[in-house]
Amino acid sequence: MAVELVVFDWDGTLVDSTGRIVECLHRAADDTRLPLLAPERYRSIIGLGLPEALLALYPDTDAATREFLRSRYAHHYIAAEDDPCRPYDGAVRLLDALRARGIRLAVATGKNRPGLTRAFRNTGLGDYFVSSRTADETRSKPHPLMLEELLAEQRIPAPAAVMIGDTSFDLEMARLAGVPSVGITHGAHDADELLRHAPLALADHLDEILDILEMAAARHHLANQSLAGSLP
Repeated sequence: MAVELVVFDWDGTLVDSTGRIVECLHRAADDTRLPLLAPERYRSIIGLGLPEALLALYPDTDAATREFLRSRYAHHYIAAEDDPCRPYDGAVRLLDALRARGIRLAVATGKNRPGLTRAFRNTGLGDYFVSSRTADETRSKPHPLMLEELLAEQRIPAPAAVMIGDTSFDLEMARLAGVPSVGITHGAHDADELLRHAPLALADHLDEILDILEMAAARHHLANQSLAGSLP
């Protein structure tokens, strides 16, 4: 089946923001007088909604402490937006190429809606996307509801969509929704972690994505031809 919809994660997939998220989590934890964790631990929760991420990082804290931690993280992240995070090299080329082929584009992100709105404005990428879902509007990844809502809104069956993300949460969400996925290795989670969630392929650079999608479509076409030829 031809690809009709490509759904992108945002942080660490289209935009080089992983380091900033880690730094702001570190500062927020310091403000809250919580134990400072290794950068790898902060990276491990990128992709979750913020409440789920903070609970995973500091499971023994109470709700009031986590709310203060959340507020300090938001303070540091918004203050840092005076120097906006940049799209990865190849992001605009990929979005242009997909749109030129008539493929619809969407975003499924662990950000909240105000954060994604600012990110769209700061990067200038917002007009590429026909739809988006944020973690404060629906269930956090890896629950499939975020992706299922986008499919229903666009009236596209799961096999005709592809999820592209840099974390295990992105790829597991796709698997649970029955959507093929592609992992990108320049973000928060490493290749070994991504491979555990059965993506079609891994890409080290966004410029590789288009070839991966075209090869996957060609394999699907050949498989269908072979099946049709074997029928009586």
